[in-house]
Amino acid sequence: MTRGGVVALRYLWAAPCTAVGGVAAAVLLLCGAHARWVRGVLEVSGGAVTHRLPFDAITLGHVVLARTPRAMRRLRRHERVHVKQCERWGPAFFAAYLLAGAWQWLRGRRAYWDNPFEVEARRESAGR
Repeated sequence: MTRGGVVALRYLWAAPCTAVGGVAAAVLLLCGAHARWVRGVLEVSGGAVTHRLPFDAITLGHVVLARTPRAMRRLRRHERVHVKQCERWGPAFFAAYLLAGAWQWLRGRRAYWDNPFEVEARRESAGR
């Protein structure tokens, strides 16, 4: 298979997650946020309501939402690891992420900080 074919399959496999991100991005764009494509990922930040987001950034397939352009720059590497995770897990990513966090919480650990998806993202983004 050609490289283009492999890339297309990764986008297709992650498409359900990206669709959720597209809806969220559309809402933020209607509220004044700004978007740009960076290496195959739609990045959305700024505007009237992004400062109210309960996180600095979040990845939804090939869409990354951030409170501010500065947060986007600061977290870009970390969020790109989540993009790769979405490409790996496809439509199961959201459930896998939530279940991994729930499992950590049930074990008396921190649902976010000890979530293996977050551990990988911190490790991989720090190593670049």
